[in-house]
Amino acid sequence: GHLFVFRGRRGDLLKIIWWDTQGACLFMKRLEKGRFVWPAAKDGKVHLTAAQLSMLLEGIDWRTPQRTWRPTQAG
Repeated sequence: GHLFVFRGRRGDLLKIIWWDTQGACLFMKRLEKGRFVWPAAKDGKVHLTAAQLSMLLEGIDWRTPQRTWRPTQAG
């Protein structure tokens, strides 16, 4: 299926619309701090992988993902 993702003017709000078998569904998320990293659109369309969409929804810069925490020892 297709998802239609829209970002608010300030960049801290995302809305996603998709169609399930019964009707249209709306998901909205607002970040308390920071902004969503928005991909550059060519021809008005952007194609994202599931991993890129997941990072976008978490507020992670999906272009250059970096770990913020690394374990000091295993086991």
